[in-house]
Amino acid sequence: MKVILTAMSVLLVFGACKKENSCPYAKPTVTATSNEILVLQNYLQMNSITATQDGSGLFYAVTSNGQGAVPAMCSFVTVKYKGSILTTGAIFDSTATGATASFELGGLINGWKYGLPKIKPGGKISLFIPPSLGYGSTPVSNPYGAVIIPANSYLRFDVELVNVE
Repeated sequence: MKVILTAMSVLLVFGACKKENSCPYAKPTVTATSNEILVLQNYLQMNSITATQDGSGLFYAVTSNGQGAVPAMCSFVTVKYKGSILTTGAIFDSTATGATASFELGGLINGWKYGLPKIKPGGKISLFIPPSLGYGSTPVSNPYGAVIIPANSYLRFDVELVNVE
């Protein structure tokens, strides 16, 4: 009986120490349509903005690379940001001056999932996001019911990555 109890105790101790990968997020696979890419290319060209296109259809411009850890899908990222409607420039969200916000990267829109891993803490990036990598055909409303991001909006986020955990 002692042998069985000892064996069970050992299994419990080692079982409790085993770490499981509890990250529920996978890298996104969504890509922008060719029409969305064309709209972004035209916008960037008309506004003399130099940006790089990645394989998803996201366009981005890195102002500074930063140093340290690159965020992964289950990383908590601390950022300063400003989000605007690309075509009108209307700001729909931002961190307050001097403030930061923290999010789990995998829970954000695909444009951020593709874009933030391109910089490290201290880095700054502008993300030009087509609708399919943003909120798509779903309008986003504030708590009072007013639409702040219309359906099928092209978005711009200016992001400073402060920290990665």
